[in-house]
Amino acid sequence: MVITVEIDKFAIAKVLVDQGSSVDILYCETFKKMNISESEIQPYDEQIVGFSGERVDTRGYIDLFTTFGDDYLSKTINVRYLLVNANTSYNILLGRPSINRLKAIVSTPHLAMKFPSVNGDIATVHVDQKTTRECYVANMPGVKPDVITHRLSVYEEARPVSQKKRKLGEERRKAAREETEKLVQAGFIQEAHYTTWLANVVMVKKANGK
Repeated sequence: MVITVEIDKFAIAKVLVDQGSSVDILYCETFKKMNISESEIQPYDEQIVGFSGERVDTRGYIDLFTTFGDDYLSKTINVRYLLVNANTSYNILLGRPSINRLKAIVSTPHLAMKFPSVNGDIATVHVDQKTTRECYVANMPGVKPDVITHRLSVYEEARPVSQKKRKLGEERRKAAREETEKLVQAGFIQEAHYTTWLANVVMVKKANGK
């Protein structure tokens, strides 16, 4: 997921949140544009290992206070960034160290990241979908956007049909209500009122049989 953060009063877009990364990375081209003195860089001689096993040199590390969220629903943490010179469309890569320090929960299906703000309320940072697509296309040079762009196959002349409401047994109705309440409490969904029925609840058992 791609988000925007604030560092030293700079709004930094194209920030990739990668739960598979064991380090936080600030790319050198981005660092140069932030007008931060290179004297702030601390020595770090170790290489980092990429997904396919390739080794990448680092220019050192720098500690920067990074703000997530907006206004009072925000949180600022000190992030230790490794400086890496790489050809990428992203400005920053946030890995597990910063995600854990932020105490954040990343939900890919909901395209959002939630974490406790400074005042104790739950803050939500949503994915910048337009920027995400731009970064994705930029990282695949030579590939036409029509090839990598997903489109729904919709029959425009089709007549919309409202589903008939299906009755659930008491056990399934109770399970559906409990799961819905969990999502509402987590803030991922909210109640909406419609004049017509949209879709029936589909119950699927988990691996543990529940």
